[in-house]
Amino acid sequence: MRGTLMGQRYVDDILRTYVGPFLNCLPGAIFQQDNSRPHTARVAQNFLLHFQTLSWLASSLDLSPVEHVWDQLKRQMPLRHSLHDLELAVQDLWIHLPQDNIRYVINSMLDRVAACIAAGGGPTRY
Repeated sequence: MRGTLMGQRYVDDILRTYVGPFLNCLPGAIFQQDNSRPHTARVAQNFLLHFQTLSWLASSLDLSPVEHVWDQLKRQMPLRHSLHDLELAVQDLWIHLPQDNIRYVINSMLDRVAACIAAGGGPTRY
């Protein structure tokens, strides 16, 4: 996504276009996002009133599975000299990211939550 992501754009380009239709196909699904400004914007919160969401502490990125997946991608990212090359590299890495890596992150969530609780909401070894 190019440019700055503000609340209304988040709703129009992401929530309404992708997240809403996806969640409508998954009865009982719980949507999780962090507390970045677009996510906490009133327009985004109003849109999400129709869905079950998980409250997320601002300082608990240790618990967000996508942060760990992005970290895996960043560690594999070769140096790129243009935005176009960067986009192609990210797409290629994402397509080839082993599903076992994503499953591991998801399956380790109970341990991540327990570690976060033990750390009083602070950083963990994850």
